Amino acid sequence: MSVSHPPRPQFHETLSSNTWLASTNGEGHKKTMKTLNAYFLITERKSSIAQEVRGGLVTFLTMAYIVVLNPLILGFTQDVNGQFLGGNDSPNLPAIAATTALVAGVLTIAMGTFANFPLALATGLGINAFAARLAAGYMPWNQVMGLIVLEGLIITILVLTGFRVAVFKAVPTQLKIAISVGIGLFIALIGLVDSGFVRRTGSGPVPVELGSGGNLVGWPVIVFIFGLILISILYARKTKGAILIGVISATVLAVILESIYKIGPLFTAPDKVNPSGWNLNVPAFPSSIIASPDFGLIGKFDLFGGFATAGVLTAGLLVFTLLITDFFDTMGTMTAIGSEAGLVDSDGNIVNADRILFVDSIAAMAGGASGISSNTSYIESASGVGEGARTGLASVVTGIAFLLTTFLSPVVAIVPYEAATPALIIVGFLMMTQIKDINWSDVTIALPAFLTIVLMPFTYSIAVGIGAGFVTHVILKVATGKAKSIHPLLWVVAGAFVIYFATSPINQLFS
Repeated sequence: MSVSHPPRPQFHETLSSNTWLASTNGEGHKKTMKTLNAYFLITERKSSIAQEVRGGLVTFLTMAYIVVLNPLILGFTQDVNGQFLGGNDSPNLPAIAATTALVAGVLTIAMGTFANFPLALATGLGINAFAARLAAGYMPWNQVMGLIVLEGLIITILVLTGFRVAVFKAVPTQLKIAISVGIGLFIALIGLVDSGFVRRTGSGPVPVELGSGGNLVGWPVIVFIFGLILISILYARKTKGAILIGVISATVLAVILESIYKIGPLFTAPDKVNPSGWNLNVPAFPSSIIASPDFGLIGKFDLFGGFATAGVLTAGLLVFTLLITDFFDTMGTMTAIGSEAGLVDSDGNIVNADRILFVDSIAAMAGGASGISSNTSYIESASGVGEGARTGLASVVTGIAFLLTTFLSPVVAIVPYEAATPALIIVGFLMMTQIKDINWSDVTIALPAFLTIVLMPFTYSIAVGIGAGFVTHVILKVATGKAKSIHPLLWVVAGAFVIYFATSPINQLFS
């Protein structure tokens, strides 16, 4: 598929008086549709504007939780000086929520308009936890955000020099397929755990179990099952908007059940759990639907202060860990979305990969500079692709929804995990179907592919799965006398992952 872009419409072509006058008889609407089609290649990618809008809304609904969850991860953690994010003596959750939505909206629109790819961005889960649970223990919050900005700057340089795209192209096609399949299993597990269908045991040799104590408990899990069955039926019947209909229907059912049974939240206190409660959001209509946003966190970062506070080695290892995680999480996500959307060439390379990676690298800097942690590409975008999204117009829709959320955050809080996560199960299934294209008879490909696939869900990390696959692939090729078939960049990447996996011992050795 061609990666070239059509000429962009000029300002005078879209906002001229002639266009305005034509709109009075319907011609303006037609011209707008034609402009959107030409800019986003909608017809060329066998999509439609309605399909893109549905896809964009589904993506937003399946990842809007970050507006609520990011403040919970970042907002309650004190830094090395006992201060909360923003330099306050108490948590400022509304500011984190509003800024999270603002930055996600701007960057997702940028992804849609600049890269024309159906991929949404927001604060990266895992990276925000890393910042809160580890980095903030070494330095003040503004210095933590400075390290994130620095990591984003480094990764942007890697994109501009072509290194990041070159690494992506150096990966064997079948390992790219394994990455996509592994992410499918990963997001399916996320959906099962967040819905309460599968839960952590908390003790004993078995890490997870069905429901609570081996039994499905409470109305929320019924909402999840209802949503999953409904989407499955609609999808099997090829109903347009299957995922969107399912999520909205499950949310309506959740609101009804909460109003009748007063179920309440899953976590009633930091150390108390209601096994029958809703996860993240209690689905009840808010007292108000508009909230004034607070963007006071923007600009609160110290680029190099962390090196003086924590030491060059510690700060350097923190930046390196962020860099590896961001670099390969995005590569995996881009691969999975591109494969599912059919936006790949015969070698498994993604359409507009350089533009996608550039926006993603800028996102890391933007998240740190805005004080809400590194922003990155979201695998939940696969839910929108499952709904039919094939172009950047879907990302524009998702981005606009995030921008509205800066004012309408109470509305987002209506949707519980149990209503949104059925979409992840369906998308996980769709991505899993690619596993048939892996050559399981060649151990030097099959075993690395297997480790890539299973370690993503088992470690809850895309980067770990990719790293294990790359390192194993290099080792097996060398051991079987096929070292010449290894791309030079894979040697570099495999070596970087060895350092990544050994970060803790290295830090202990020199501390």
